[in-house]
Amino acid sequence: MAKAKISKKNLDSYTIKGTSKVVKVGDTVLMRNQELSKPPYVARVEKIWADARNNVKVEVRWYYRPEESIGGRRQFHGAKEVFFSDHTDIQSADTIEGTCTVHSFKSYTKLENVDTDDYFCRFEYKALTGAFNPDRVAVYCKCEMPYNPDDLMVQCEECKDWFHPACMNLTPEQVNKLDHFFCSDCTSEADGDKKNLSNGRDLIGDTEPDMKRRRR
Repeated sequence: MAKAKISKKNLDSYTIKGTSKVVKVGDTVLMRNQELSKPPYVARVEKIWADARNNVKVEVRWYYRPEESIGGRRQFHGAKEVFFSDHTDIQSADTIEGTCTVHSFKSYTKLENVDTDDYFCRFEYKALTGAFNPDRVAVYCKCEMPYNPDDLMVQCEECKDWFHPACMNLTPEQVNKLDHFFCSDCTSEADGDKKNLSNGRDLIGDTEPDMKRRRR
């Protein structure tokens, strides 16, 4: 005799166990990592339901951290960067520890303060193949690296490119004292004009990306 199919009831929300925080479909959550020494997983809730025994389940779509991807973490990956993957799973709702916010790359760079539960995403990730979308991003500086929002950069007033202080033989302290900055190429073209050694403070331009320095 065939077993009776356990019915399930779709839910609009779930209250995280032991808290008053409510999770809804579409929210981004932190889910318990079985390895307690490692940070929680980041995921987006796609569905919530309860079975006949009132066990609440969630279908989630995972965000991967750079170190969890096939290529691993690279120099330009930010500490709070995650990739939105095509990998989905069904998990017990009891494994949800809290909620978090995954910002777009642009909105993240404009944050005045980055909280513990703030992350950002600029790539979609294919879990099986390791492919990224987009597969190319803008690069900056002489080192031709994508922008890492954790790193201090300074903008050349002439060519509008952004540069790491170390790549320009400057210290962060020297950069913080600049009133105007011209990269070595633009300085050479200006016949040795030493405008890049002026005193003052002026680091942030209006062009994209908005490379603000944030206090954690």
